[in-house]
Amino acid sequence: MTEGASVISAGEIFSAFLKLGLASFGGPIAHVGYFHREFVERRRWIDDAQYAQLVAVSQFLPGPASSQIGFSLGLIRGGWLGALAAFLGFTLPSALLMFAFAYVTPRLDTALGAALLHGFKLVAVAVVAHGVITMAARLTPDLRRRLIALAAATVVVLSGTAVVQLAVVAGGALLGMLLCRREVSIGGATFSVRYGAKAGVLLLVIFACLLGLALMPDGGLPRLLAAAKAFYRAGALVFGGAHVVLPLLEETVVAPGWIDADEFLAGYGAAQAVPGPMFSVAAFLGARLDATAAIAGSLIGIGAIFLPGMLLVAGVLPMWRMIARRERAVNALAGINAAVVGLLAAALYDPVWTSAVLAPTDAAIALIGLLMLAFARASVLIVLVWCVLAAVIRAMFG
Repeated sequence: MTEGASVISAGEIFSAFLKLGLASFGGPIAHVGYFHREFVERRRWIDDAQYAQLVAVSQFLPGPASSQIGFSLGLIRGGWLGALAAFLGFTLPSALLMFAFAYVTPRLDTALGAALLHGFKLVAVAVVAHGVITMAARLTPDLRRRLIALAAATVVVLSGTAVVQLAVVAGGALLGMLLCRREVSIGGATFSVRYGAKAGVLLLVIFACLLGLALMPDGGLPRLLAAAKAFYRAGALVFGGAHVVLPLLEETVVAPGWIDADEFLAGYGAAQAVPGPMFSVAAFLGARLDATAAIAGSLIGIGAIFLPGMLLVAGVLPMWRMIARRERAVNALAGINAAVVGLLAAALYDPVWTSAVLAPTDAAIALIGLLMLAFARASVLIVLVWCVLAAVIRAMFG
């Protein structure tokens, strides 16, 4: 924790993060601003320099950045119970909303219901396109990284398998070390946690062992156990932002036939409309895996997709000062970030565009949604209302 800071109770931490979980619309980048306003400016749990360090850690690691920042804040100020309280408070509202959406989805099997679901898919087109544009501007500012992104997108579009996606991330790291100059200057961390480097190493070993299991063939496992592996694998390999989980989850739950592409994209679109972390889409996907075990599937989805990111950030925090000084690590991160821009661009084409844009009017609806996000700075909730209403009106009047 910060020097001289008192321990904050798990109850107070849960209450603070529950407030944010109920009101934090706008995605991970917006969440960073919400957290700064609440915990740096208002509550003064940490200062600006310490908060900048937590943001740097979350950007360096795969996983859901805003959830990792919140988990770290809880860990620093309240220990392990504080970390759990922060995670639950921030995640619970969106997870419950996505579970409820999974419950009503089968009841939308009407013309109006189909139009509503199609509207959610068009939201996904607008949001993912905006994500590609903003991430490209931030993560590929020079020709070398743009070429890395272009190569990654080309490879994924031509192949599209989970193994190739993993190879693209690894290739981005290698090209980053070879081609990218040091892009990030990170000072020494001024916060501390109540455990040392040995415990951090143990957490990283647990992360690596679980990832090894998740990468092994399923071998006839029951669907929920196979899904747990798939969600863990996706959560462990998401560099560059929550939107990048889209192609990983699509490969692992749609390709085996567990969930169809239309339902998958509808859930992804619905996830844009709820506050809190976008990874909560796992609650919807887990519930839809098996209607007879919806609650278990939802809990497995949420637990498995968030676990790797929390293990990583908890493992790295006590060693962050040492890692941040290594130029090769920072260069590798620059290459990985460029590669995931290409990965997300490939996902924008397939499955997002190919599944949602079926007519010129679909393209127009999605384009207007994108312009609302990019130029009018409209909230995702407003874009959702636009896309759904436009899809319903088009269905009604042909």
